[in-house]
Amino acid sequence: MLLAGEAWQAKFQTFQKEAWRLETRPVYRVPQEAEEFGRFLSGERFPGPYEDDWTALIRKHREAGGSIGRVHIVTRPLSDYLRFEFERYYRHQASVGEGIRILDVTDRENPLPDVDDFWMFDRSTVVLMKYEEDGTQIERELHEGDVAPFLEYQRIAIAESVPFLEYVTA
Repeated sequence: MLLAGEAWQAKFQTFQKEAWRLETRPVYRVPQEAEEFGRFLSGERFPGPYEDDWTALIRKHREAGGSIGRVHIVTRPLSDYLRFEFERYYRHQASVGEGIRILDVTDRENPLPDVDDFWMFDRSTVVLMKYEEDGTQIERELHEGDVAPFLEYQRIAIAESVPFLEYVTA
């Protein structure tokens, strides 16, 4: 089943305890970010802090005892997009409580070499994120099979990664 619009947005409003994502790409082509990304490439920086719908959602779920987190698999040198994402989003999202972690595989074997992006909600619902090679999202698909492999991917990703703020200050 494909997820879009309200059905997709509802996943973030209705999860009970945890929303968690694995990110594997060096670039995501997001039309809503194109203007800001262009400004970043021309030298503009985003000092923040700022509030938006995502940081409000993080706060809402934290106050209710839930969490939002992710692990992003990266290699150095970071792509322009990753540098933008780190500055524009991750730095602010981590500071309000999103559990962002980085798994740098520059000088080591990737422990999740054939795993693609996904979101997992309450450790029971998995949404597969599908992308073109250039990072343009194609679709989001509700996984209808066993979630056990995704729980293992999450365990490995968390065990092998470091907190975002630790990564960027090291």
